[in-house]
Amino acid sequence: MIIKDIQKMESPFVRKIINNRYVVTPEINPDYSWVFENPNVKCVEKLDGSNMAIVIEQGKITRIFNRKTEIPFFNKDKVHLIMGILESFGRGYTNFTDGQYFGELIGPKLQGNPYKLDKHVWIPFESYAKNHLAYKSWGKYPKDFETISNWFKNDLFSLYHRRLYGTIVKPEGVVFYHPDGRFAKLRVDMFLWYNGKKKH
Repeated sequence: MIIKDIQKMESPFVRKIINNRYVVTPEINPDYSWVFENPNVKCVEKLDGSNMAIVIEQGKITRIFNRKTEIPFFNKDKVHLIMGILESFGRGYTNFTDGQYFGELIGPKLQGNPYKLDKHVWIPFESYAKNHLAYKSWGKYPKDFETISNWFKNDLFSLYHRRLYGTIVKPEGVVFYHPDGRFAKLRVDMFLWYNGKKKH
């Protein structure tokens, strides 16, 4: 099986340096116009963790990757990564056919643990994120820059955090998924009005 790295996610809006910051502008990136034109695009919460992939062969998880770096099962320095995969398996998130699957590992040792978890868990994009973390409001309002910017600034909240605690906090951003497998991202800190700690 050929192991792939997840493709780099770009913003659907053109980014430029403004006031010494690399931010999005109202100009649409022509390669990502599908975000605004295709009615079947899903807008899903972007979880704040570490991207990982699993490989399933003959119904069993046989390999684990952090990007293109393979993680040995017995590795004391990376045990939290393995435990996150096992936690996902225990929750029934990994019932896939043979193949390679991507997801986000979140938990105590990652990104300051914004979800306040007491253990690590791997959230697959296909079986969990797209089904449970998609914003139903996407597509019900105009898809212009100003409307999206205002949504991010005033109304966007973490669906995962709300599922856990019933409270409202800002997410890192969103990922747009095209039915054919393409995707794009838009983070809160990409907007010029954002004045919090920049993550990337």
